[in-house]
Amino acid sequence: MKHLIDLEKYPLDDLDSDRGKALIEDCIACLECDGMFTLSGFMQRDIIDQMLPSLYPMFERESFTHAREHNIYFDDDVKALESNHPAMARVKTVNHTLCGDQLPGPVAQIYRWPALTVFLARVMNKAELFPMGDPLACANVMGYYAGEGLNWHFDRSEFTTTLLLQAPSKGGQFQYRQGLRSEDDPNYEGVAKLLRGQDPDVSKLDLGAGDLNVFKGKNTAHRVTPSAGDLMRIISVFSYYETPGRMFSDAENLGFYGRTAS
Repeated sequence: MKHLIDLEKYPLDDLDSDRGKALIEDCIACLECDGMFTLSGFMQRDIIDQMLPSLYPMFERESFTHAREHNIYFDDDVKALESNHPAMARVKTVNHTLCGDQLPGPVAQIYRWPALTVFLARVMNKAELFPMGDPLACANVMGYYAGEGLNWHFDRSEFTTTLLLQAPSKGGQFQYRQGLRSEDDPNYEGVAKLLRGQDPDVSKLDLGAGDLNVFKGKNTAHRVTPSAGDLMRIISVFSYYETPGRMFSDAENLGFYGRTAS
């Protein structure tokens, strides 16, 4: 895997060594402090440069355009709120998705590399993690042309693993509001304040091509601002679960990808 991943910097193939243990400890500390960690230059840049020319026509001809209006919860029926509550304000998300069965070889290899799964399990304090069984939803590559972005939302999963393949010419900045809500406090007024653009505690993160980011977004609101310029934003999203064989329903696959796995 060293032709795909910088294993000198990130020894995922030797996690029981002193360097491997130190990497895990550093990532755990970042998670506790910031709710995320980033491994800059995780994927070898020359592999990305070789792969990108084949992705551009795939986005033009084969991707599924996912355009939707939604609220921050991706749920139109939040029982504690009326539909006109400011925390239920509608926002728009647009992206173009290549599914798990369309992944370029290097991305698929990294996603399914057992050492990466073991590393994530140790950092997230899980007994074991597994790649998703769903051939469409397991891992995606998403593209954002100029004017397109991922709007404010909370994640359904405990953590999200992404690998940036190309930053846009401008824009495409990852913004997040850590700890906006908790399991005990939905903080609806704080959510409304964020959506009005009045929250001074929004943080920003600029990622570069090849950076792996692991983010706990279940209670941290986040978005990616619209891209601008000639270069589209291209990012891989990896899904792992604590049980093997996890699948999306046909309805979920139709909604996200316009087709089913069967």
